Amino acid sequence: MAAGFAQWGNDLYTGRRSYDIVGRRKIWFTISTILVLLSAVLLIKPGLNPGIEFRGGSEFVVSDVATTDQQLAIDTVLAISPDEQPKVTTVGSNALRIQTSTLTADEVTEVKNALAAAFDVSAATDVTSSFIGPSWGADISKKAISGIVVFLLLATVVMTIYFRNWRMAAAALIALFHDLIITVGVYAGVGWEVTPATVIGFLTILGYSIYDTVVVFDKVRENTADTLMQSRYTYAEKANLAVNQTLVRSINTSVVALLPVSAILFVGAFILGAGTLRDIALALFVGMLIGTFSSVFLATPFEVALREREPAIREHTKKVLDARKARAEAGEDDLVSAGQVRVAVGALKPGAHQGNAAQPKRKR
Repeated sequence: MAAGFAQWGNDLYTGRRSYDIVGRRKIWFTISTILVLLSAVLLIKPGLNPGIEFRGGSEFVVSDVATTDQQLAIDTVLAISPDEQPKVTTVGSNALRIQTSTLTADEVTEVKNALAAAFDVSAATDVTSSFIGPSWGADISKKAISGIVVFLLLATVVMTIYFRNWRMAAAALIALFHDLIITVGVYAGVGWEVTPATVIGFLTILGYSIYDTVVVFDKVRENTADTLMQSRYTYAEKANLAVNQTLVRSINTSVVALLPVSAILFVGAFILGAGTLRDIALALFVGMLIGTFSSVFLATPFEVALREREPAIREHTKKVLDARKARAEAGEDDLVSAGQVRVAVGALKPGAHQGNAAQPKRKR
């Protein structure tokens, strides 16, 4: 099986096998648009569930309990403060976390003692309480948003300078927004609390997404450098070859990254319960999965759509397609089809230019 996968990757790189990813960009754009719209709906309703770090309030952790009955904890808090809407989460196999709005010092003591009595534990050692002020939560929210905005701005500037092409920077930025919105939308749909660990996960997947996109764009730039100096392949076909050549690398990178993240997500969600591991792992898992999709099916097709608006590229594409049509009408056998480029096996040799394609055979 490994040999078959290796041969498949080699065929993609040399052009013997090719998937028309760029040519079918309307399909990928439609899928991405639907996912973004669904995520936007989830962000409106039910919306994000901010953790206590962002909204402020009081938190109690009851350890070494014989039962993790959440309703018992809710009833205990409501008996003291009927207007409360406590959030109760199971932590591990023998602990509960209860979050409320801001309580007075007397109310904290009363709730703490009541929880200890309800779960038959020691109030002094098995029930802990903490308080987070709303101003601190607001400051954390502001810094989280600022961090994401600064990251996006710096990424745009760096990519524009690196590629010397604003279209690639714009396509990469669209892919980043796409990944971020869908990841946040999934988080809203699942209903897990957004914590500082979640924000760290969001920033991490942005870095992963842009890294994968840059690798693909590097190959696109290499393949398309001589587009206007030849008349056999269009810009879209050369870019499509680049996506195919980096497809195996993208798959391998994603699988290697997702396996440990999946394990962390499983442990955090089903064994340890709510906590930092679960929060960051969900953001990483969804973000990496969507980031792989966007780097392959969204970034390059969008960049090609922008480049094809240029007069020079548009004129060159028309010239190539007209010449190809003329050869077909003359009965000549052309190995090139829409979105597909076949290159010589010699392209794999060191120093060989990836844009050099095998000459098509003509019918005798």
